Amino acid sequence: MSRSRATTIGFLAVLLWALLALLTVGSAPVPPFQLNTICFAIGGAVGLVWVAASGEARQLTQVPLKVYAFGTAGLFGFHALYFSALRLAPAAEAGLISYLWPLLIVLFSGLLPGERLRAGHVFGAVAAFAGAALIVARGGAGFDGAALPGYGLALLCALTWAGYSVLSRRLGTIPTASVAVFCLATSALSLPFHLMLEQTVWPDGTAGWVSVLALGLGPVGLAFYVWDIGVKRGDIQLLGVASYAAPLLSTLVLVGAGIAAPTPTILAAAVLITGGAALAARASARRSQG
Repeated sequence: MSRSRATTIGFLAVLLWALLALLTVGSAPVPPFQLNTICFAIGGAVGLVWVAASGEARQLTQVPLKVYAFGTAGLFGFHALYFSALRLAPAAEAGLISYLWPLLIVLFSGLLPGERLRAGHVFGAVAAFAGAALIVARGGAGFDGAALPGYGLALLCALTWAGYSVLSRRLGTIPTASVAVFCLATSALSLPFHLMLEQTVWPDGTAGWVSVLALGLGPVGLAFYVWDIGVKRGDIQLLGVASYAAPLLSTLVLVGAGIAAPTPTILAAAVLITGGAALAARASARRSQG
């Protein structure tokens, strides 16, 4: 598989994550860890069906346990830290801090063998982050000192996903099929947290169940498989910058669904994110030519 094709496949995860907010709204009033349990179970089950159909089930027995522990820690850790941060800090500010992960991916990727971090990658990531900040922090009332524990968890959340994504590059020989086990293990870990911290609430009506199923199949399912392909075989720096399209696309989806209103902020964010991605793409193209 070529580097450009793997990058394109990886970007499909960003497109799927753009549906996360809409489908999460549709899944209400299901609490977070219960939603995690259900959706990751669906994503893992679909992955196992694909593995069985492709005859790659034997590969799963050859994956070291430490790799399964690493993948599970990445998926579960990110979501556990994210949900906890939202409980301890305002959603807008916590969301903004957690969205440092694409910038961290770009910066950390420079430490990988065979990768070279150019100025265009850094400037592009910063510009794209500014655009994401406009989207995520819209309506925010400013940082609150009392919410520092939540801000700290949000930063750990960003570090966790960036670390998972970059270190996955070092596991290039590990089959993407292993993500199915990551998902099932994350579901299993989420269940006791749900039972300890939440009251069980099932989706409301057909629309709610469709939203939960769609989450498990897409943003909390297929997205992790295609992201695995992208970060292992594609242009990880370009993917990091392009990931800032997720909050913009998510907002556009909400606007299209009539849940959010179009504003000049969205246009400004679009310019910054698109410009940042263009800078990173140009830097990647110059590296390839060099």
